[in-house]
Amino acid sequence: MSSVENSPLGKVSEYVSTYSPELLFPIPRATKWSEWGLEAGQLPYQGVDIWTCFELSWLDALGKPHVAIAEISVPADSPSLIESKSLKLYLNSFNQTVVTNSADLEACLVKDLSAVAQAPVAVKIYTLSQMQQKGMQNLPGECVDDLPVQVTQYEHPDAALLQVGAATEATQVLHSHLLKSNCPVTGQPDWGSVVVELEGAALSPESLLRYLVSFRQHADFHEQCVERIFLDIYQRIAPKELTVYARYVRRGGLDINPYRSTRAGTPELPRTVRQ
Repeated sequence: MSSVENSPLGKVSEYVSTYSPELLFPIPRATKWSEWGLEAGQLPYQGVDIWTCFELSWLDALGKPHVAIAEISVPADSPSLIESKSLKLYLNSFNQTVVTNSADLEACLVKDLSAVAQAPVAVKIYTLSQMQQKGMQNLPGECVDDLPVQVTQYEHPDAALLQVGAATEATQVLHSHLLKSNCPVTGQPDWGSVVVELEGAALSPESLLRYLVSFRQHADFHEQCVERIFLDIYQRIAPKELTVYARYVRRGGLDINPYRSTRAGTPELPRTVRQ
């Protein structure tokens, strides 16, 4: 029952405004991993999916509403990812639910989301002023978007477009705001900015731009697009170290920001102007 066809995505859904954890819907990651020849426990990357939830509200003991912004971190190796519409519906179920304080709400979110992902999920709730203080930043490194390249491939990602750069050894940080793909169920566009950091073999910036644009009509979830970018560069260019992450434009009050890297550690991803 966890295939995407059984999810609430693309279907008319009842608006539930009281606590309903059963609304959460898992999608197994193993299906896509198997398609790429990967296995749980032997992934070539570490990482996390960082969700920013802008539509979070609940009632306190006096019946007064509160609003806040939640940041949810789901491990990239969790057996299941959480389907985005189900998360939106779940968060809406707190709208008329009494919660003593934000700490109790955090604990509830951690419990429910960890159960669905089948791995420890971290949650941090920010007040609006705290979120404002975090601010916005530019993405690091060189933007490849203005390079004068001819593009002809839009239908599916083509790893053959990726080419080794002129330098034999390099440390590169490249980014683009031209990442676009489509939801595999609804066909709705997903817009994002992506950062690629490499050490070792150099990557041609022009080839990276052509490759990223080749996702334009491709249908996959945010997490799977970033994993595909990581794997194609990892296998095609063979850098010593590789990090790929994306900051996606929010849809339905949620933005999803997958991070995949050969390095261990917890990333601090810059929030962009489109978020």
